[in-house]
Amino acid sequence: MPFARLATATTPTCHIGLGLAAVGRPGYINLGRDHDLGEDRSVETLRTRTHELLDAAYAQGVRYFDAARSYGRSEEFLAGWLNTRSDIGDVVVGSKWGYTYTADWRTDAEAHEIKDHSLATYERQRAESAELLGDRLDLYQIHSVTPDSPALTDKELHAKLAEAAAQGLTVGFSTSGPAQADAIRTALTVTVDGEPLFRTVQATYNVLETSAAPALAEAHDAGLTVIVKEGMANGRLADPHAPDAVRATAEAAGLGSDAIALALVLRQPWAGVVLSGAATAVQLASNLHAAVVDLDDEQLARLDALAEEPVAYWERRGQLPWH
Repeated sequence: MPFARLATATTPTCHIGLGLAAVGRPGYINLGRDHDLGEDRSVETLRTRTHELLDAAYAQGVRYFDAARSYGRSEEFLAGWLNTRSDIGDVVVGSKWGYTYTADWRTDAEAHEIKDHSLATYERQRAESAELLGDRLDLYQIHSVTPDSPALTDKELHAKLAEAAAQGLTVGFSTSGPAQADAIRTALTVTVDGEPLFRTVQATYNVLETSAAPALAEAHDAGLTVIVKEGMANGRLADPHAPDAVRATAEAAGLGSDAIALALVLRQPWAGVVLSGAATAVQLASNLHAAVVDLDDEQLARLDALAEEPVAYWERRGQLPWH
């Protein structure tokens, strides 16, 4: 497992990763993007921004970097950075397949990505990822598995994934939607030749959406590394959008609401890596303060009370516009 590399790391931030969804393409659903990115979102501008973020993250102890075929040019940007940092051998690189980026570097596209979990898409995107990342790619995840995803039942696909795993690639999956727990539990039953196929799970968990926690604990107990995405609820837990209870806790600690939100996730015993989705170096530095936040029982109780019903949470997420 590539994540065993993190076990030897000593920095407080080694279990915080950097996700590239917000900087690998000009449009995304995070709140505050107009402020974060401004008007210049050319390929070269976002390439430079991504490299600066990767430099800052590595310097501050971050060792996991997460991309996807559908995150615009995120793999390309990450590959370019890795090529300039060939001396670095202690990072873990993950990407995802299953969505195709279709926005053509526009923020007003009718469709920004198209989902397809077929074997043909896997083979095409696996070749694309390999061309960019080569043997630097440690983890390849099925992107946004739901309970009805054919990726959970396609035996031919499972065989191909197992073949990649036998060649040294770690195979995982990510989940989305109000039935994340069901998808996780079904994925845990997928085997090839009697052996579990998946070694990691990446799921949404945050102050507002906690429904996957029991299933993630089960995955952890089964030996999977748990990666948490959207810990900031696409900006809903960042200032100035954060709920009063989050902001009050942040003010008491002298930190940003983002650090409090991510600290709640980091303290979960099953959370192996928690992703920062920072778009700026200032955001990243603020996110990384989460590693040293200590929350007391009263604060935890106030934060726990903010959890929403999963269907309501995902309906609101689905209504967020692409900026």
